Amino acid sequence: MKEATANNYDIKDLNQAEGGHRRIDWAELEMPVLRQIRERFKKEKPLQGLRVSACLHVTAETANLMRTLQEGGADVVLTASNPLSTQDDVAAALVNRYEIPTFAIKGEDNVTYYKHIRAALEHKPHMTMDDGADLVSSLFFIEMGRYEKLEPSLASWAKGLSDEERKEFLAGVIGGTEETTTGVIRLKAMEADKVLKFPVIAVNDAQTKHFFDNRYGTGQSTIDGIIRATNVLLAGKNFVVAGYGWCGRGLASRARGMGAQVIVTEVDPLKALEAVMDGYQVMSMAEAAKIGDFFCTVTGDINVIDGPHFEAMKNGAIVANSGHFNVEINIPALKKMSVGEPTLVRPFVDQYTTKDGRKINILGEGRLINLASAEGHPASVMDMSFANQALSAEYMAKNADKLEKKVYSVPNEIDAEIARLKLEAMGVRIDTLTGEQQHYLSSWEEGT
Repeated sequence: MKEATANNYDIKDLNQAEGGHRRIDWAELEMPVLRQIRERFKKEKPLQGLRVSACLHVTAETANLMRTLQEGGADVVLTASNPLSTQDDVAAALVNRYEIPTFAIKGEDNVTYYKHIRAALEHKPHMTMDDGADLVSSLFFIEMGRYEKLEPSLASWAKGLSDEERKEFLAGVIGGTEETTTGVIRLKAMEADKVLKFPVIAVNDAQTKHFFDNRYGTGQSTIDGIIRATNVLLAGKNFVVAGYGWCGRGLASRARGMGAQVIVTEVDPLKALEAVMDGYQVMSMAEAAKIGDFFCTVTGDINVIDGPHFEAMKNGAIVANSGHFNVEINIPALKKMSVGEPTLVRPFVDQYTTKDGRKINILGEGRLINLASAEGHPASVMDMSFANQALSAEYMAKNADKLEKKVYSVPNEIDAEIARLKLEAMGVRIDTLTGEQQHYLSSWEEGT
């Protein structure tokens, strides 16, 4: 374990640690699966001797994952995967109580964000643990010498490295894991372009992750973030959900539960059809822009809400994003059609005044609103997501030498074990197939 000293962490205030301790302990109460894994890791040390660089949202739930990796023998460094998602008291507690070098400050600017990415790289990891693939993509751009793709200060540092030093960052990496849909999309694009240099497990694609974390976690926490930021009643309002993947399904369900009239926009005809069958209005964003009171993007794509949509929005429209990057909302286009700078009318609410006098409110600078103004997913769903991270790290440690430079799904046996442990922790019992039933399901000879 690497001792955290003033030279190898960068947080807001170490004096906030006590509040972070309480927050971490509170989250642990709702994370029984990860707790069981941590107890086993403490005995077996499956990650002994491995350096792990994690680029994740620095929350109380993430802290419990870091504890688990540390108990498993890993030498861990943690950096933020989003400038607005850090819980500063948790970052302080990670340094103070667990001596985990942590580089994360809520509200950090872009230069600081990438200075922290650099700290994760300088750890020279054997394993990466990403949320959005910023760490992995930076690693590859540095190794390839594609400095134009890097943030300028990170590029300046990378240019000062020798060819040998640049390649050394990748030399020891045996594999990685990826937490979120956006990151998996980027990694699969890397694989397709044949630039992926080590195997990565797509934790997001585990059934015990996206069925629960993306749907129930994103659904509840996004509504939580929007309400905390605005304190505006949802009941009776038109709530536009852009994208009907697992995150969109969860968000639409929770918005309807709050009494909103939910409108879904989609580009995929099958998902659009499913939304119709689920009882939602489905229309184009061009149509929805005219009648929406709330807008929230959950697509992972760029400019989902664009200039023409802002032109059509009514006065007082509230616009948020719960996809990984803030590019889903074309904020530069809104700036061009606005007068002067936006006004911070409430914490995390930037109000733009258009040239024709309308007020359009952007929440959390267009970044993940569930983490910008709220606390992210409830611990109960992150229990399964981070159990997948911990067990996938163990799997990678044992099997990396047999894996190709590809994106892999979480092995089915890990998914099933996490589901079993979660049910057990909830006190839920299920049936098992009898021998006769197993035979019937595997036979072709029985019919009507």
